[in-house]
Amino acid sequence: MLSTRGRAWSQLLRVAASCSNASSPFANRDRVPWLQQRAGISITGDGADSHDDFKPVHKGDAGVSVQEHIERDVKENPVLIYMKGVPDAPQCGFSAMVVHILDEYGVRYKTRNVLSDPELRNAIKEYSNWPTIPQVYVNGEFVGGSDILISMHRSGELKTLLKDVKNIR
Repeated sequence: MLSTRGRAWSQLLRVAASCSNASSPFANRDRVPWLQQRAGISITGDGADSHDDFKPVHKGDAGVSVQEHIERDVKENPVLIYMKGVPDAPQCGFSAMVVHILDEYGVRYKTRNVLSDPELRNAIKEYSNWPTIPQVYVNGEFVGGSDILISMHRSGELKTLLKDVKNIR
């Protein structure tokens, strides 16, 4: 079932497709790539959204691979979350749950938003050999995703693991 927003886009596309007036901006839907993007229609050609200005930019060392950035992040941060979104605005329920659990313990943690960089999103899955996001690292070790963190929280294992972390708020 389409949401109200989905129905509105579908209706707009039907109107655009039915316009036969050559002076209409919708006369040829191929001339309206933004409409196709918003409606979820794939765009063929040389990729209107692939301009260099819109590609992810890695700050820091030029020539350092994403895997090396991940390795450094994991080693330098006692508690690190690779998540969808940011702690104040998680973009999925699993990431929100991980943030909520760690906030309950009052532990300081760093995060990396995998949605801001597709290369990072794929690289972290390879690094951990774990297919899902979020991913939690404590003291340089991969702990797991939200399901494992929830289980550890309920059993008390997470409290034991985090008591060794020096940066409690």
